[in-house]
Amino acid sequence: KYRRTRENTLRKAFRDKQKEARRITARPCHVLARKRYGHWEGDTVVGKGHSGCIATFVERKSGYLMAVKLEHGTAKNFEEAAKQCFAAIPNSYRKTLTLDNGTEMSNYEEIERHTELEIYFANPYHSWERGTNENTNGLLRFYFPKKMSFAHLTQEDIDAAVKQLNTRPRKRLSYKTPEQMFKAKW
Repeated sequence: KYRRTRENTLRKAFRDKQKEARRITARPCHVLARKRYGHWEGDTVVGKGHSGCIATFVERKSGYLMAVKLEHGTAKNFEEAAKQCFAAIPNSYRKTLTLDNGTEMSNYEEIERHTELEIYFANPYHSWERGTNENTNGLLRFYFPKKMSFAHLTQEDIDAAVKQLNTRPRKRLSYKTPEQMFKAKW
């Protein structure tokens, strides 16, 4: 009972904090057109029985994926994963990040400060507003199905799956790979 009360308190605090956050409706229109690099979408993929999570970040134009294993789906862990992923990305490719409304995203101000990304939140229960990320998480689920426990999953396992997805030709990219599209512009 204590855990449920604590979770409800955290969710309420995050909902109150999110009232001040930028909504997707305030995001620049050109982001939707996928004409420029540097606009990202983020989310988490959760293992069976909350046995672990994977933080995912997908660049909208190229479909380039970055993913990090989280032992627990906490805001602090998600924040650290975001900092780690975006540290390797040049500043010119860090413009916006559109996130889901999960409580693990509640440290968005810290992420924004350290990555220099402008963070926006999709409307609640509107997962299609982050369609690139939802589609990519679906592709990642081929490697890590919903009924799979993430307890013994390693970062190396995730890196191997990400490598396969980033080097897989895509029709929408004229059969180039996300890695070719994204890294060719550096």
